[in-house]
Amino acid sequence: MPLIVTSASGANGNGYGALLAFDRDGKALGRFSDDDRIVDPRGLAPGPEPGLLFLNSAERVLALDSVGKVVRDTGAIAGLNPGGGTFGPDGRYYIGLRGAQTVLALPPTLISPGEPVLPNGVVPFPRGFGFNPAGKLFLASGVGPDGKGDNLIFAFSGDRRRPVRLVEDPELSPLDLLVAPNGNVVVSSERPFGAPDAVTTVREYDPESGRLVRVFSASRPAEFRKPRGLRFGPDGFLYCTAQDEVVAFDFADGRCLGAVVLFARLFGQALAFFPP
Repeated sequence: MPLIVTSASGANGNGYGALLAFDRDGKALGRFSDDDRIVDPRGLAPGPEPGLLFLNSAERVLALDSVGKVVRDTGAIAGLNPGGGTFGPDGRYYIGLRGAQTVLALPPTLISPGEPVLPNGVVPFPRGFGFNPAGKLFLASGVGPDGKGDNLIFAFSGDRRRPVRLVEDPELSPLDLLVAPNGNVVVSSERPFGAPDAVTTVREYDPESGRLVRVFSASRPAEFRKPRGLRFGPDGFLYCTAQDEVVAFDFADGRCLGAVVLFARLFGQALAFFPP
């Protein structure tokens, strides 16, 4: 099953501004799609319908088929500025809006502009989010490119206008968040954000108390600089994109399994395992 990675471009990382494919041995397979609507891509998620991959790209959201052809397109949505994306328990596609500082829900048909599910400005800079099976939403609030923001994780359940501060970890600076199969909240972190000597980790928290459960650290030969998108693979391992690489961790015992992809200027933002 190929691994698909979004590579940032320009001021966001000087990567390729493309959707790149790799085989399970880490060999580069080239661009997954050459469609010119893919510009500095960000969030990425397989859809609930088999054979569809959803992608956040500049001011639009796209759905691609198994050969990289765009089959659905929201069209340009002014001011969208999307970050990460994931599907919720209700089957809708949710994306983080970096400009409006909220989370937007779109139907998987992509035929409407969607609706915000949290108030605008709910956090200074959304840095990843995820749902548990009951629909509880966990949102990472991080530091933006301008250096402003905070480093917290909020939980929303029931009335989503009433966020609860779940995690206040002085060692946390979140870049992406997902809910693990065991129900815990897993976050990639770079502290201080953007610093050349930043401490980079993946951190696991209890979803009820916010207690730090484990810290995953990379080991040689993985460099693990600028960690970003997280995803569990079909093998149960936890994968994280980073500068020039994708790093894997054995989630059962916490071991770093090293870099499964090495690719200069990757500047990965999100990843997905997507069958051909």
